[in-house]
Amino acid sequence: MPETTYDVVVIGGGTGGYVAAIRAAQLGMKAAVVERDKLGGTCLHRGCIPSKALLRTAEVFATARAAGEFGVRVEEPKLDLAQAMARKQKVVDQLHQGVQFLMKKHQIDVYQGTGRVMGPSIFSPQAGAVMVDYGAGETQILSPRFTLLATGSRPKPLPGLPFDGKRVLSSDDALELEHLPASALIVGAGAIGVEWASLLSDLGVDVTLVEFLPTVLPQEDADVSAEVLRLLKKRRVRVLTAARVLPETYEATDDGLRIVVEQADRQEPLAAACMLVAVGRAPVVDDLGLEATEIQVERGTVQVDADYRTAESNIFAIGDVIGGLQLAHVAAHEGIHAVEVMAGRRPAPIDYARIPRCTYARPEVASVGLTEAAAVEQGYRVKTGKFNFRANGKALVYGEPDGFVKVVADADSDDVLGVHLVGPHVTNLVSEAGLALVLNATPWEIGGAIHPHPTLSEAIGEAALAVDGLAIHGA
Repeated sequence: MPETTYDVVVIGGGTGGYVAAIRAAQLGMKAAVVERDKLGGTCLHRGCIPSKALLRTAEVFATARAAGEFGVRVEEPKLDLAQAMARKQKVVDQLHQGVQFLMKKHQIDVYQGTGRVMGPSIFSPQAGAVMVDYGAGETQILSPRFTLLATGSRPKPLPGLPFDGKRVLSSDDALELEHLPASALIVGAGAIGVEWASLLSDLGVDVTLVEFLPTVLPQEDADVSAEVLRLLKKRRVRVLTAARVLPETYEATDDGLRIVVEQADRQEPLAAACMLVAVGRAPVVDDLGLEATEIQVERGTVQVDADYRTAESNIFAIGDVIGGLQLAHVAAHEGIHAVEVMAGRRPAPIDYARIPRCTYARPEVASVGLTEAAAVEQGYRVKTGKFNFRANGKALVYGEPDGFVKVVADADSDDVLGVHLVGPHVTNLVSEAGLALVLNATPWEIGGAIHPHPTLSEAIGEAALAVDGLAIHGA
């Protein structure tokens, strides 16, 4: 087994892992990535990118069906699912090639195999050496000064009801559908569940969405959740909140499945062609060799300090494997922070309250900072402003007038505490709000910045002015 030394070896080549490796190389560190599947990880191959490619297909399909409203006469559109899937894969492949190029550009070695952390051994006096298992009994030992765990997460099944890839689907399975189902039961109305409800309903699937908590998108501001719920129902998505499916009642049928949903004291049998389970993701901590180390795993997540260092001083962990916000951009910035600490730098800690969160349904949802309820719970005296896209010229031009921008501010300091958006293309607008939080901006400063007309961004300025009753076009 040949030995290879590195400054840092990253186990996991997803967004967090490969970004960390690039930053390490920029800092003059010799870096390697161990990936058992494909560079880019879940986000590129089974998450962010392929799902958004299919959401774009659904958006185009919905636009084509409404083309007559714009004075464009077309035949009734038909979905070519095979072509949509081929386009999705083309986008993924292009980005995959880009990541491979970046590894070569930064002279980062990539090992295609399963990486496992080793305890103290002849290869290293402390834990952190990495064994790469290529299969068929072939292995190799890498000896880094630092090891970074970035192994990500996998879809979580319902207890007692495993995924079968045919009737009971994970989000991974749904990305490989060969035929569009006539009906779908989606369990879980977080970002993934709402995105799939939007996507499938736009493509003509009869969708029922079941959520255990009292509302959809329960992590979002209450006004946003209420608006998304209203718009889903407007699109004939049946939504059952404060409800749960009973796995023990599951029954496979010739054309799909039957299962009972319990809501309050009432039970209702539901039938569908398939069931998509979107109740969360479980960190990948198995088969990593952690039992040979002092690394602590609690409730399935690797425990780290503020610099992402584990109980082993030379082993760090980032991304979904440590829990928290399971978002690609979060993992990337955690990876950058970790390798900068390895390089002897003292980066500022990540402020998780200032990280944007996005849901790519139709309409989109984006937010950053505190919800109104969270601000009140933290003791702030709150003032808010809201501006509806129905009063925004560009939204009317797009034919997408639903939704609003809401700004939450501290009535005492006048600092913006949170910004919440639901409406057309708001995931492209939220970064302005994120910058406002970083700079401790006030509503007046956001509103005082001149937003070009006609643009969707004007809604942010108007909502900020509305906090103090100064919106020009507000009702």
